[in-house]
Amino acid sequence: MSALASGRVAADQAFSRAAGAPLVDGNAVDLLKDGAENYPAWLAAIDAAERFIHFESYILHDDATGARFAEALVARAKAGVRVRVVYDWLGALGATSRSFWYSLVDAGVEVRAFNPPKVSRPLAWVVRDHRKMLAVDGRVAFVSGLCVGDAWAGTDGVEPWRDTGVGIRGPAVADVHGEFGEIWAAMGAPLPADELPSRETIDRAGEVALRVVGTRPAAAGMLRLDTLVAGLARKRLWITDAYFVSVPGYVNALTAAAADGVDVRLLVPGGSDLPLVRSLSRAGYRGLLEGGVRVFEWNGSMLHAKTAVADGLWARVGSTNLNVQSWMGNWELDVAVEDAAFGARMEATYEADLANATEVLLVRGPVGTAERRMAGAGNGDATDAARRPRRRRRGGGSTSRAAAGAFRFGNTMGAALTATRHLGATEAWMLAVGGLLLLSLGGLAVWQPAVVAYPVAAVAIWLGLSLAGAAWRARRPR
Repeated sequence: MSALASGRVAADQAFSRAAGAPLVDGNAVDLLKDGAENYPAWLAAIDAAERFIHFESYILHDDATGARFAEALVARAKAGVRVRVVYDWLGALGATSRSFWYSLVDAGVEVRAFNPPKVSRPLAWVVRDHRKMLAVDGRVAFVSGLCVGDAWAGTDGVEPWRDTGVGIRGPAVADVHGEFGEIWAAMGAPLPADELPSRETIDRAGEVALRVVGTRPAAAGMLRLDTLVAGLARKRLWITDAYFVSVPGYVNALTAAAADGVDVRLLVPGGSDLPLVRSLSRAGYRGLLEGGVRVFEWNGSMLHAKTAVADGLWARVGSTNLNVQSWMGNWELDVAVEDAAFGARMEATYEADLANATEVLLVRGPVGTAERRMAGAGNGDATDAARRPRRRRRGGGSTSRAAAGAFRFGNTMGAALTATRHLGATEAWMLAVGGLLLLSLGGLAVWQPAVVAYPVAAVAIWLGLSLAGAAWRARRPR
C-alpha cells in the first residue's frame, strides 16, 4: 500500500471513530438553501410518500407554514401512510398549541413529544432533541438546521432566516431512518422492522460518500469531529454558526490552524433572535481574532445555519451549533460529506454569503480594552452595517442558547477568580452582573437566613428523593 493510500485509510478511520459513523458511498446529495428550497422539497417528498414518513423537528410552529405541513402530513395519514412525528417538548413550548398536535393525532398521525418534564427527573429538561430531519419510504431524506415556521419562509415583507439543509438519495437514507428509529424507541415502542430499511436494500443514486452523524448527550461525537477537521485542514476552513459560544479546546484548534496558514473564517449572525447570545458570542471574538481567525457578521435577517467546509473536500450540514449544549447536551443530527463537487458548491455558497456580511477587526486600545471596527466584506457596506438597528426577532431558536450562555458566563467568572486568562472589555458586564448577584445573595443570607435556607433545603430534598427513586428503579430488572 502506498503512503498516500495508507494516509487515506488512516484518515477514514479517524473520521469514523471521531464521529461514530461509517462512510457510506453511492449517494446523490442536493444542497438546499433557506426555506425557499428546503420546504418545497420536503412537502413534495411527503406528498409522494407511499409507505411511511419519519419527521423530526425541534419546533413545528403553529403558524401558516406549520399549517401547510400539518395538512400534508394529515393527507398522507388519511391515505394509509404511516406518519410518525417527533418534536421537542421545550422547543415547542409557546410555539405550538395543543390543538395543533390534537389535529394531527385525530387524523391518524402518531406524535411523540421528547422529554416532557417529570417530577422524578428534575434536571432532565436540560437534554433536548434539537434534530431536524425528514425521511420517506427509504427513498429520500433531508437533514438541516431548519425548524418549521414562518420565520424561515419569510412573510409580510420580512426577509426569511438564512439556513441550510441537504437532500439525500441512496444507501445513506437508511442511516437517517435509523437515527429516527433510535430516538423513537427512546420514547416508547420501537419502529416496526419494515420501517427501518438497510443500506443494502436501497439502490445507489450517485457517487457521493457521506456520514450521517447522530449525536447523543455526553457523547461529544460532533465535537471530536469538528476538532479533527480543524486539525486536518490544510488550506481553508470556513464555518457558519448560529449560536457560537465555543469551548477553549475548539477555539485553540481553530487558532492553531490559522497559525499554520489555514484560511479560517467564522460567519455568525449580526443580530440574533436572542440578543444575550449575540453578546456572549462577541465576548469570544478577541481570542479568535488575535489567533488569526477571521470573523464575519451576517447583515441580513437571522443567520441560523450550522455548516462547515474544509479545503473544498469535506463539508458538514445539520443541526449542531458550536457550543457546549449542542456538543454535549442534545440529540443532534448532521451530515458530513466527503466530495469535491459538493465541497465546491458549499464554498461558492459561503462566498456568496460573505457578500452580505461585515468583517470584524480588532482595534488596539488601552490595556485591557478591545474595540470592534466593522470592515465591509464583498458588497457589504461597513458604515451602514454598523449603524443598522437590529430587530429582536421571534422564531424557532434553540434551547442550547440558554445553556451556552450559562457556560460562557461560568467560564468568565472562573477566569476572573482564577486569573487563568486575560478578560476583554466585552466581558466586563458579565463580571459586574455576577458580582452583583453574589453580593445580593450574600446580603440576603445575612439579613434573612431562612429566605435562603428554605429554598436550598427544598431543592436538596427534591433532588435526594429523585436520586433515591432512580436507585430503586435501577435495582429492578428490566
